[in-house]
Amino acid sequence: MTDPAERVLFDPDEMDAGAFYRVLNSVVVPRPIAWVCSRSADGVLNLAPHSFYTVACVSPPVVQFTSVGRKDSLRNVEATGEFTVSLAPEALFEQINATATDFPAGMSEAEECGVPLTAGERVGVPRVAGSPVAVECTLHSTVRLGDSTVVFGRVQLITVAASAVREGRPRIEHLQPLARLGGNEWSTIGEVREISRISYRRWSEDPSIGERLRRDSDGA
Repeated sequence: MTDPAERVLFDPDEMDAGAFYRVLNSVVVPRPIAWVCSRSADGVLNLAPHSFYTVACVSPPVVQFTSVGRKDSLRNVEATGEFTVSLAPEALFEQINATATDFPAGMSEAEECGVPLTAGERVGVPRVAGSPVAVECTLHSTVRLGDSTVVFGRVQLITVAASAVREGRPRIEHLQPLARLGGNEWSTIGEVREISRISYRRWSEDPSIGERLRRDSDGA
């Protein structure tokens, strides 16, 4: 039996970059997927999933995705200054994967993969019609990091299907987002757990909270 204290070391300075990339992708999980739609200077639409995606800032609202290499999404956003991010829903799993195909730059992934698009509200780039969420963005800035470029998008508007909104916010059970894992693995949301953040006041007034956590940690 493997000793639980034994560790396998992965050193980026001693590994091939591709091999370390696969390790990194396997441990930074799950990753939300930005289904980015952009338009080239010549008017050709591009639709591609990017799994290096997150919120970058709250005020002003900014989201970010990373282009590993100079892909069409990056070139298009640099050329036109706008894009949309559609949530990647479980129901469109195969279409999302198919839009990652390395089609030539002059071909529209949405058209080839049968993904209907519909016009954006605030930007001149469409969103995925079948996605419950679209984040409409204008280019804020980009940052080059080694072989990758981080694209920051100023959020101009978020549109959400009315059926997915309850009590003033979108609900996860209606969004059903996909996430990326390592290798060719993807994930659905699975079990949803809810827990309130503990205030220090509550922590200080109830010593049993910390005692229970320490006890559970010791027994893990």
